[in-house]
Amino acid sequence: MIQNLNPQCIWNNFHALTQVPRPSGHLEKVQQFLLDFAARIGVEAFKDSADNIIMRKPATPGMENRKAVVLQAHMDMVPQKTPDSSHNFETDPIEAYIDGDWVRARNTTLGADNGLGVAAIMAVMEANDLKHGPIEALITADEETGMFGANALPTDVLHGDILFNLDSETWGKFVIGSAGGIDITATLDYKPVETDPEDVALHFTLQGLKGGHSGLEINEGRGNANKLMARFVYDAIQNLEARLVCWQGGNMRNAIPFKAETILTMPKENVNDIKACMEEYKALFIDEFKGIEEGIEFRCEEVPTPATQVPEEIQDNLIGAILACHNGVLRMIPAYPHVVETSSNLAIINIAEGKASIKILARSAREDMKQYITDTLTAGFNMAGMKVETSGSYVGWDPNPDSPALHLLLKVYKDLFGEDGIIQVDHAGLECSIILSKYPGMDVVSFGPTMKSPHTTIERAYIPTVEPFWTLLKKALEEVPVK
Repeated sequence: MIQNLNPQCIWNNFHALTQVPRPSGHLEKVQQFLLDFAARIGVEAFKDSADNIIMRKPATPGMENRKAVVLQAHMDMVPQKTPDSSHNFETDPIEAYIDGDWVRARNTTLGADNGLGVAAIMAVMEANDLKHGPIEALITADEETGMFGANALPTDVLHGDILFNLDSETWGKFVIGSAGGIDITATLDYKPVETDPEDVALHFTLQGLKGGHSGLEINEGRGNANKLMARFVYDAIQNLEARLVCWQGGNMRNAIPFKAETILTMPKENVNDIKACMEEYKALFIDEFKGIEEGIEFRCEEVPTPATQVPEEIQDNLIGAILACHNGVLRMIPAYPHVVETSSNLAIINIAEGKASIKILARSAREDMKQYITDTLTAGFNMAGMKVETSGSYVGWDPNPDSPALHLLLKVYKDLFGEDGIIQVDHAGLECSIILSKYPGMDVVSFGPTMKSPHTTIERAYIPTVEPFWTLLKKALEEVPVK
């Protein structure tokens, strides 16, 4: 049982979180859970106008003159499950288990992103044996779907001088900068046309890809199910008289899609050729992603012929736009060639019943390059006759290598563990830049225990890093300087 792992104060709280449904967009239960927790331990807490949970804990005696620290994490988790799972993220608990040195979840995302950060905040709030100055907790809402809690954070609820963001995934690395991002949505309404009743319909499913975090893992060469499906569908339409009925691929803006489904119609005499074409693409994808993707599946089944389908001209424009859409890394940071600067993730495609919607999350460490990739994507979808809208834009977090909070953490880390911490700039978007835009005087650093493959069903937390993370957090709070 994960509750028996050390430090129990974190793992007990994390286990409690796994029992509370908290997928993005459905946070009422976890918000009440956090408020009830604060009331039980006697800590001030409230929900702000942006649905964030704020907690406040006074300084321990003799530490009142220390700088105030804000501990920050987000309460929501990405809801992903395996194709054979019947899990309901709005009602069912996460089934976490120990696998050697890792904690995993059965057939779903684990929610260690950012549940371990929330659990650490809870551990600090309930502890009566820590030494610290004034502490505030900021547990934000709906980070995964657009950083809505941070974007709507009031400018008068926090009073801290230092912010420790606990949403980083590599122990021993201290993040002082991250990319900005923007959501791009292309839409088109169309009038479906009648299907030839003599045609046959096949339902194609491409799945088994790893998926992954579109910031942390966009540079690992993983397959994007939407982009791979587009190659097959384009070929089938161009050469085998296929017609598009519908398409559904991906379900989270910041997760690389691991599954895509389409229904195509075609003349009876072309069914065997299209099935052979699918098998050829399956073999091609397996070969192209050898050493990266291990479980690619591509299959089809005959389904009743639908009454309508996408008009041919609209279909051709949509498939052309999807095929041409940039996906993946566009550029690395010249000064940090190992860090992605600009990327885009073709995240979600929904085409059915007269409506087409394509959603992309673009990221960049530079505002000019973020605008460039936005313009590039917009131009492509506009040429397909689609309406393009942007939302949820947030700026990047500019690195501050002279941060006093960073130097405090590096000193404590070296004192405790006898090695130097690593300073890092991430491509993944963190809420730090948004919070800094509202509280520009704050000194901000992000750190946390090691996790792998967040936003996927193989998400896992590395147990040996949680105890030293807790040790560092406690000691850093004790050594925060006076104002």
